[in-house]
Amino acid sequence: MSQVIPSRHPAEPLPVPGVIRGFALALGLRRPDAGQFRHLGECLTVGDEPTDQLVEWMYSVGMSTAKPLFERALADGIASVQSPPEPLRAFFADLEAIPAWVDPDTLTRAALVLRGGGSDGMYLARDVSLLGGYQFAGFNQTLLRTGALEKGSNTRFAETMKWAMDVISADGLLPGTTGYRSTVRVRMIHSFVRRHVVAMPDWEPQRWGLPINQTDMAATLVGSFIAPTTGGLGMGMLLPPSDLDAIAHLTRYTGWLLGVREEFLPHSFRDGVRVLYHTMTALATPDETTKQLAAPMVDDPLTWNYSRFPQLRRKLARSAHLSVTSAFLGPRAMRALGLPKAVPPWYPLVRIPVNITRSVTAQLVPGGMERAAARGERENATFLRTMTDAPTTIGGAVEGLVKSA
Repeated sequence: MSQVIPSRHPAEPLPVPGVIRGFALALGLRRPDAGQFRHLGECLTVGDEPTDQLVEWMYSVGMSTAKPLFERALADGIASVQSPPEPLRAFFADLEAIPAWVDPDTLTRAALVLRGGGSDGMYLARDVSLLGGYQFAGFNQTLLRTGALEKGSNTRFAETMKWAMDVISADGLLPGTTGYRSTVRVRMIHSFVRRHVVAMPDWEPQRWGLPINQTDMAATLVGSFIAPTTGGLGMGMLLPPSDLDAIAHLTRYTGWLLGVREEFLPHSFRDGVRVLYHTMTALATPDETTKQLAAPMVDDPLTWNYSRFPQLRRKLARSAHLSVTSAFLGPRAMRALGLPKAVPPWYPLVRIPVNITRSVTAQLVPGGMERAAARGERENATFLRTMTDAPTTIGGAVEGLVKSA
């Protein structure tokens, strides 16, 4: 029997920003065929069953009982929980069974490379992936119902950046590490949000599908790692094919930890671009929520923390971030987001020679990658402090949902 597809799914593949389309075509990729496109629509109704079942158990026994057990298992492994309840045991047993395809050395290399991107890599994640993602009207419906406007885009990106910094830390992604704990915690937050939003009286499943579904999660996954890397190439961050494929490997394992289905987990960098391109053709449907969410984010730099010449630097930061968005998303997306169309791409142009020099030095000089990663860590920490002087807690923006769902 044919699966019902939510009405948010477009009738045919949509245009995507020229830079992404051009990069995909250069790699020999094409728009999804009819079967692939229909599958993207069908996956709008598919969530993350193992986590959703665990969350239902947690609510059934009470959070005061279940949450400490979850946190213990997350920190020290399920073996550290004496006589664990079966739902908890089953969830962590699967999670701790590292897939045979995972290569720890490749994960370490990818994290090193991504740290080397420094603040420019995070700029691309913010100004292209997150801001451009507001064109996904279906995903916006979930965001708005979790209080995205009240919490603010600055807080949302700070939390996302903190998670990304954990994932690419030297600590790694294997069980018990910082990146692993943060990623599993994000997976749980997704389930809490699904439970909360789907129960709301104004949620229309026949129109929007399931909150934080597989298609949305796939787009978010590649948007977090593949899209910024692609943009980084355009900003002079030159990487050999082996490092690009290492980033795809880290993306694949991160997605596996997040509960993303196998068909959306990239096997190579080219495959990651394919997932990015295909999901964008299905999700880029801007509406009134697009401008509603984009406008505050554009002006966030005007509130950032600068110790010297704050007014000047805030205005400069706003212009710089807008120039990145304009350069990589193009005029059509800028119009959809309600942003100024005529913004010269001055910041990417200024950074290209700097990043080319840094890339060549890092690749050719002994110890260069390690020094680049250390510099990138410092830049990212500074950028995070610039955005907010408050402690950044992953999931803080939706913390109330745990109690209200």
